[in-house]
Amino acid sequence: MNARLTLPLFAVLAGLLAACSPPPPAPEAVRAVRTMTIGVDSAGGTQEYAAEVRARTEVRLGFRVPGKMVARAAEVGQRVKAGQVLAKLDATDLRLGQETATAATRAAQAHLDVVAAEFTRYRELRDQGFISALELERRASALQAAQSQLDQAQAQGRVQGNQAGYAALSATGAGVVTGVDAEPGAVLAVGAPVLRLALDGPRDAVFVVPEDSLAAMHALQGKAGGLKVRPWGTQTLLPATVREVAAAADPATRTFQVKADLGGTALQLGQTVTVIIELPRQAGVTRLPLSAVMQHQGQTAVWLLDLASMTLKVQPVHVSDADGNTVVVSSGLVAGQTVVTAGVHVLTPGQKVKRYQAVASAKP
Repeated sequence: MNARLTLPLFAVLAGLLAACSPPPPAPEAVRAVRTMTIGVDSAGGTQEYAAEVRARTEVRLGFRVPGKMVARAAEVGQRVKAGQVLAKLDATDLRLGQETATAATRAAQAHLDVVAAEFTRYRELRDQGFISALELERRASALQAAQSQLDQAQAQGRVQGNQAGYAALSATGAGVVTGVDAEPGAVLAVGAPVLRLALDGPRDAVFVVPEDSLAAMHALQGKAGGLKVRPWGTQTLLPATVREVAAAADPATRTFQVKADLGGTALQLGQTVTVIIELPRQAGVTRLPLSAVMQHQGQTAVWLLDLASMTLKVQPVHVSDADGNTVVVSSGLVAGQTVVTAGVHVLTPGQKVKRYQAVASAKP
């Protein structure tokens, strides 16, 4: 082939191949990140728990004898007085038992009278020498036995009288009926609960805490005014004292019940309140947005921005607490460092970035 034709042909082929090859990739855009410069702070804050107002003493009332309940004179929410009759049993059998005991007492009394009269006559005969002392001792023993039989019959009569009185269930003190466990017509065993009664007196705020707060509750136990209680819908704070901390966790929720003494408060039973616990101040900590924290190789960490090279590096930190949308970092950071606060899960070590700057909106 002619050399003059070969050179232009090669030039055309090279141009076609260059046109078919893909264009070189565009340089990756530098990502803009939100940052903040950290400083040393002190952390404290509060913890809040929902609680319910309960009576210090709440009893389950039941009959001391078995029987069929024929009437109930109290309903949930009703205030009752001490000694007020709340429910009744069918006392027919109990009254019959009382009458039987009364008859037995009268029979024992009559027998005692006969034996006593005989003893008097035999003592006169002994004095006159007609009978021996041994015979009189027999009559004395019979008199003692008759007296014991009368005592037994009288005691049984009192027991039967008490049993008849137990057919009426009375309030052990003034308070409010908080629950009903039996209805008229039910046949009840001894001690079966019929009513629940919250007695007047001190009130408790009852709430539950997780296991990690148990030590704080024990530290506050017995400390007057260690807690604050805010009734629902108000901003009033009332002092309270931790009175009791459960020794074992609830088997279902694995939480521990705490009772805080409210004293003679005017709060209503069953009212919802918020228990507020002031946390101790912790110096030398840093507060960061929750969005700044990530998990890196099994550790909690943040991204630090090197202002000289505008590149990123991973910095492990220790988070000691969380408060809403912020976390408290107790170690791993020093004042003056710059931390990335958003988009941390899409960044890589050594990546070059720039600081995000909000664009001002144009005025109309």
